[in-house]
Amino acid sequence: MSPDNKDNHKTYIIIPGSKMGVVSPELLKTIAGVVEKHDIPQLKLTEAQRLALIGYAPEKIDNIWQDLGNSGSPQKKAGAHYIKACPGKAWCKYGIQDALALGDKLEKTLLEIPLSFNAKVKVGISGCPLNCCESFVRDLGIFGKKNGWTLVFGGNAARKPRIGDVIAEDMSAEQVLELAIKVLNYYSANTVNHERTARFMERTGLEKLRSALAK
Repeated sequence: MSPDNKDNHKTYIIIPGSKMGVVSPELLKTIAGVVEKHDIPQLKLTEAQRLALIGYAPEKIDNIWQDLGNSGSPQKKAGAHYIKACPGKAWCKYGIQDALALGDKLEKTLLEIPLSFNAKVKVGISGCPLNCCESFVRDLGIFGKKNGWTLVFGGNAARKPRIGDVIAEDMSAEQVLELAIKVLNYYSANTVNHERTARFMERTGLEKLRSALAK
C-alpha cells in the first residue's frame, strides 16, 4: 500500500482510541476491517503514536467514523488533542515513573477543564530522563526522575527549534498535574495570534511566568 501522489488532495483520519500509542486486539481488528471495507490505500503510524488512514475521498469520512464506532467525524479545535507517553516503569527497564498512568490522568483532567488555545499544544510524557517522548521539545513536557516529576514548558522541534524551560522539579503526580493545568491556563489567557508555546515563552520569559504561577 504505497502512497499515490495524485491523491495528495484527499484527506486522512486519525483513529480514535489509540491513546498514548496503546492499542487492543479489538481495536486493531476494527481498524483492519475498516481499511479493507473502504479500500483505504495507506495506513500510517504517526509520530504522535496514532494511526492515520490516508488517501480516501472526503465524502467517505462519516461512514468511516461510523464503522469505527463513532456517530460521526469529530470537529476538533486547536489545542491539546493527544498526549504522547512512553511505556514508563510499567513496561520499560529504564522507567522510573509511570508515564502511561500520568498521561491518562492528564488527559482526563484536560477533558474536564474548559481550556481553549489559539494554537496546537503537543504533550510528551517520559518515564525517565532519557526522554524518549522528547519532553524538552514539546509544548508541555513532563519526565520522571527518582525524586518525582519535572515539568517543562515552551519546547518546539519545528522550523525554529526551542528547548523548553524547566518550570519545577521533584513533584508528585498530583503536584505536576496541578502545575500543568496552571501553566496551560496562563498560556491560554495570555497567548495571541495563534502563538505556539515556544514563541510565547520567548515573548513572556521564564521569570514572568514563574511569578504569575506563584500568585
